[in-house]
Amino acid sequence: MTGTVPERPRRGRDVALGVLLVLAALVLLANVAVATALSVRLLGRTALAAGAVLLVRALAGAGSGTTWSAALGGVVLAVLGGFVLRNPAVGAVTLTLLTGSLLLTTGLTRLFSAPARSDARAVHLLSGLVSTVLGAVVLLDLTSAGLTLLGVLVGVQLLLEGATLLAAGGLRPARTPSGAPGAVVPGRGRRPA
Repeated sequence: MTGTVPERPRRGRDVALGVLLVLAALVLLANVAVATALSVRLLGRTALAAGAVLLVRALAGAGSGTTWSAALGGVVLAVLGGFVLRNPAVGAVTLTLLTGSLLLTTGLTRLFSAPARSDARAVHLLSGLVSTVLGAVVLLDLTSAGLTLLGVLVGVQLLLEGATLLAAGGLRPARTPSGAPGAVVPGRGRRPA
C-alpha cells in the first residue's frame, strides 16, 4: 500500500491550511506581546497537565516497578507549570533568558568549531556569527525582549510552516501501485519482486 519514499503532493487542504497559518502568523507578528502571553500560558498549562499525568501514572504503577524519579519529575513539571501560570511575566523572561543563552552558546560553538571543518566553513561561520549576535542582543536587553521574543519566534515559525505548505504541500508516504513488485496484497502479505 505505502512505499518508503515520502512525497510532497500539494492538495487543496494544504493550500487552505497554509493560507490560514500565514494569516495567523501575520496576526501574531502584529501583536507579539499578546502572542508571547498566549504562548507562555499555553506552555504553563501544558507543563501542569503533563506533570499531573506523569505523577498519576507513576503513582498508579507504583507496585509494578515504576521508579520514584518519574513521580518526582511529575511533581517538578507540575510545580513549574503552576509557577509559569501564576507569574507569566517572570516565566516569559525566564524562557527568554534560556533562549538567549542557547543562541549565544550555539553561536560561539559554531564560531570556534568552524575553522576545523573542511566542508561548509563559511556557512558555519555565518550561522555562528548570526546566532552569537542574536543571543547577545537578547541577553543585553532581557526585559524588553522578554515581552516580545517568544511571540516573534512563534509568529515566524507559523509563517514558515504556512509558506512550506503553500510552496511544497504536506509530507505524505508515497503510494505504490497494487500490481507493482513488492506491493502488499490483502490477505496474502507482500508479493515477491
